[in-house]
Amino acid sequence: MTKKILIVGGVAGGASAAARLRRLDETAEIILFEKGPHISYSSCALPYSLSDTVPDLPSLILMTPERFRAQHRIEVRTGSEVTAIDRAAKTVRVAGPDGRAYDESYDFLVLSPGAEPILPPIPGRDRPHVFTLKDTEDAEAIRQYIAGHHARTAAVIGGGFIGVETAANLAASLDVTLAETADQILTPFDHDMAQILQKELLDHGVHLALHDGAAAIEDGAVRLASGRTVPADLVVMAIGVRPRTALARDAGLAIGASGAIAVDADGRTSDPAIFAVGDAAEVALPLRRMKGRLSLAFPAQKEARRAADAICGRTSPNRGYLGSFGIEVFDLRAAATGLNERDIEALRIPHDFAYVIPFARVSLMPGASPLHLKVHFEVPTGRLLGAQAVGRGTPDRRIDVIAAVIAKGGTLEDLADIDLCYAPPFATAKDAVHLAGLVGLNLLHGEFRQVPVSAVRGLVEAGAAILDVREPGEYAAGHIRGAVNVPLSALRDRLAGLPKDRPLYVHCRSGQRSYYACRILAARGFRDVYNIAGSYLALSLYEYAEDRLTGREPIVTAYNFR
Repeated sequence: MTKKILIVGGVAGGASAAARLRRLDETAEIILFEKGPHISYSSCALPYSLSDTVPDLPSLILMTPERFRAQHRIEVRTGSEVTAIDRAAKTVRVAGPDGRAYDESYDFLVLSPGAEPILPPIPGRDRPHVFTLKDTEDAEAIRQYIAGHHARTAAVIGGGFIGVETAANLAASLDVTLAETADQILTPFDHDMAQILQKELLDHGVHLALHDGAAAIEDGAVRLASGRTVPADLVVMAIGVRPRTALARDAGLAIGASGAIAVDADGRTSDPAIFAVGDAAEVALPLRRMKGRLSLAFPAQKEARRAADAICGRTSPNRGYLGSFGIEVFDLRAAATGLNERDIEALRIPHDFAYVIPFARVSLMPGASPLHLKVHFEVPTGRLLGAQAVGRGTPDRRIDVIAAVIAKGGTLEDLADIDLCYAPPFATAKDAVHLAGLVGLNLLHGEFRQVPVSAVRGLVEAGAAILDVREPGEYAAGHIRGAVNVPLSALRDRLAGLPKDRPLYVHCRSGQRSYYACRILAARGFRDVYNIAGSYLALSLYEYAEDRLTGREPIVTAYNFR
């Protein structure tokens, strides 16, 4: 018997489900409804269409309705909004492009309505120079407004992925302010890792207003919660998104605790004939021990494939998602997987972290630059919990490796022992991944102790004993205020001048030489010694943005970013 399958929404979820259904069932009648004009476009690349990175909007269109019909023999109805579901009759009500409504029957229904921007009730949000960026129509409207009104300034409200990418791309032609209510941009990253990206934005002329959301939108300006006013010929609201669930709610389908449509492992809703995929559906997050939401393209495609398989009588495993992601901010790339520090603490998992800053490739090779890699692990098992990386090389490659290890329940031992490719142009023989595993094992086994860079300001203000084991020239170029300089090469000969009656905090450039120093000191009877994780390089990046934004007194005499 021929199955009739209706799909609501295109892009990553709906279009992927439709194509997979056709591959599995050549005889099924498949109809895809899309409210907008496009069924498949690169929504993740929308911010890049605001600069010359994506030269024109047609480049974003991945598949036209006509080509989709021709390749897959799937009926595509664009400009058609599904407004209601009659579960008893197994029909949907459709508002067609001509405004007329009609009913369409189904055997199976796949919901992929996506997400919608969150728009808080800020006075002035309905002004004509205020936009969101959720589809190609929004992108075109922003481009036309900039050109037609000769815009020179812009304010982006929200420091999430879309907000940061939008700010970075608008900065190619406009003077941009990015406002965020949190104390950092990109809250999925740990605070120390986010500082590296904040510096990159500042260095490229993007103004940051942190701890400061929008209070009102005025003509040519945005008034922030602090009372500060920033110029804005153009405003982009990028506070976040929520799942589009009105259709499912009105049909009486179960909604999960996260606010997204509740589904089983196959994407089946509380109605066995209806499936939900993409941003509107809940997903399993095993590390978080819960179901939640992920507005990411790859999970949407996996969900779509799994739902199509289930409709066609196939089963496939669902191991859940780590939530791996990446972002590019001007010349930096950043990526992460698994849990961040706030997640781990909320779950009350005993944990520690390894923070290493090796070169992304052999240092003598052109373009060699530091790679910041932070790996969280459980104590005392060494089980990997999450990782984040930032750099100008290939941080995404390192996170991909760690994500694969986490997915298999791997530990620090697995990370330290994994076989990876090596050649001087793209890696070091002992890769950052290996180093993170080895450093984590040393911490796990009590070989040394550490403090994070976030603790250093407090240590300086309290007059703690801080030992700088860099060479004198490095110390002269910039150092922590109050730190004593004893180069590693001279440390064994100058131990008598160091205190044994109070904690000693050791640092170098990146944490490697100071680790060696900690081992020497421990072997020579110093019992209360701590390595500063990331050392002077990480500290400079951590302190720079906040010092610049607040005007507070720096705790370093000069920043060092290499």
